[in-house]
Amino acid sequence: MKRKQGGLAAKAEILEKEMEGMGRVQFVPSSTAKYVRISIKPGVGVQVTLPKRATMAQAEAFVQEKAAWIRKHLARQQQELQKKTLFSPYDTFQTRFHQLQLLPHTLPQLKSRLKEGVLQVWYPVQTGWEDQQVQEYIRTSVEQALRLEAKQYLPQQVAHLAQKFGFSYRNVTIKNAKTRWGSCSATNNINLSLHLMRLPQHLCDYVILHELAHTVEKNHGPRFWALLDRISGNARGLDNELKAYRLQIY
Repeated sequence: MKRKQGGLAAKAEILEKEMEGMGRVQFVPSSTAKYVRISIKPGVGVQVTLPKRATMAQAEAFVQEKAAWIRKHLARQQQELQKKTLFSPYDTFQTRFHQLQLLPHTLPQLKSRLKEGVLQVWYPVQTGWEDQQVQEYIRTSVEQALRLEAKQYLPQQVAHLAQKFGFSYRNVTIKNAKTRWGSCSATNNINLSLHLMRLPQHLCDYVILHELAHTVEKNHGPRFWALLDRISGNARGLDNELKAYRLQIY
């Protein structure tokens, strides 16, 4: 690793060092930072932002002082990553309208493209598709495809089902919600998660009908379930089926 005498910010280069229990730590000089700051990012690891006059000795001492906190957060981050889908060139993954295709190339950068029902993602062959940074890029690309699909499809489907069953609402908003499939406000604004685009058609429609029913019945009392059962055909059964799907699918 390259070292510099005195302050680090004279030349804005990122320095790296392998540190026990923390992996590769990046030291990033900053001309605007006032304090040493530690961040932990998926696919990147530990980054230490340094003000102008910080030395490497001071930076390393600060990291060692915060070592227990860093290891704790790295372990938590690893647990979260293990819950997520590992995108592979050998497995099929698709949204409602696009199929994911992972392609190695010789260039150092990642890139993606949506074309004719295919989400193509290119990754550096020397890095490999298993790399955390590559996986995060794929995840972001899939999310962008879902958002595009959701904005094109969900408002139209809400309008169709509202007209079919005689509901009225104000607006439909698409969000990257990872704790709820949808919600309906007191003023009948409907919010839907873009992750609905990963559900089978009948469950996507069930979520929409659930929120439309809330334009009439604001709670989950007997009248709400009776209404939802009439319009969905099997409210409790569909609700139980929906619970088998994780909201944050990847």
